[in-house]
Amino acid sequence: MADLGKLLIIVGVIIVGIGVVLALAGRTHVPLGRLPGDILYRGKNTTFYFPVATSILISVVLSVLLYVISRFRH
Repeated sequence: MADLGKLLIIVGVIIVGIGVVLALAGRTHVPLGRLPGDILYRGKNTTFYFPVATSILISVVLSVLLYVISRFRH
């Protein structure tokens, strides 16, 4: 049960960290979600948005970050 408690604390700290980063990114006008390659369709009564380029960028950054973390752990 103690391991589950530690895991929940770590996950909570990670979520808070992500929230802080997103809040600061919003203030610095980082164009995440508005990159070239993001699909935005505005119809008469509907809006469709699919952030393709933003998803790829976040995936690459997270992959590099996790790779670096795994290299330090071994």
